[in-house]
Amino acid sequence: MGWTVEFHEKADKEFEKLTGSPKYFVAKAIRKVSQNPLPQSEGGYGKPLGNSQSSKLAGCLKINLRRIGIRIVYQLIRDDSIMKIVIISIRDDDEVYKEAESRLK
Repeated sequence: MGWTVEFHEKADKEFEKLTGSPKYFVAKAIRKVSQNPLPQSEGGYGKPLGNSQSSKLAGCLKINLRRIGIRIVYQLIRDDSIMKIVIISIRDDDEVYKEAESRLK
């Protein structure tokens, strides 16, 4: 069962700004994970995020593309089988998570 992928308005713009191979790898990762975006504890591909001092992202999951230095944070809307991409950004420690949290408010 594939999930429907939706983008936060800003995440959609971030994806469109990507060019060449980074865009290809991000699209490929999203396609793969959308086949089973559940947390790894439920047999899926998602790596769960939690709450920390700098951000509150419990219920969100992430995809790390270490090779190209990009992190994708997404949220699952289970009732509608929607995988909502919140942010696509460089792996810049807590900055990605702070921005993701602000977009979820």
